[in-house]
Amino acid sequence: MGKGSNVQKAQQARERNQKKMGKSDEERKAAAAKAKQDAAAKMCLLCRQTFMVNARPPLLHQHIVAKHPEITEPSQFTQCFPELAGYDPNDPKGEKAAAAAAKAAAEKKKKANKKNEGGLDDLLNAGLAKTKKGKK
Repeated sequence: MGKGSNVQKAQQARERNQKKMGKSDEERKAAAAKAKQDAAAKMCLLCRQTFMVNARPPLLHQHIVAKHPEITEPSQFTQCFPELAGYDPNDPKGEKAAAAAAKAAAEKKKKANKKNEGGLDDLLNAGLAKTKKGKK
């Protein structure tokens, strides 16, 4: 038995030749445009310094502290980077905010459960009273 038809062999040969040739001009232009866009994804609005798309808020804050010492308040960070709205330099990873939100949610759930406990007892008693009257 053979190792495949001539159509398959020709297709494989075309693919090998494309790999050897590399990218076409269109593919190169598209890749360069994407790299350029990603490189300038975040830009300081004051000094126009660019940062990669994966730059985290602590890095952007570090830029503000180093290059723009006149900006000291967290509310002013948006003058450089709009992404830093609500950023807390004392809690760079947001762990304190997440813990506070979880605690608030737990308290809210407790209050809701307390409200529902009384309501469930009343409903249960009302249901029992109804069934007793219906049997007689």
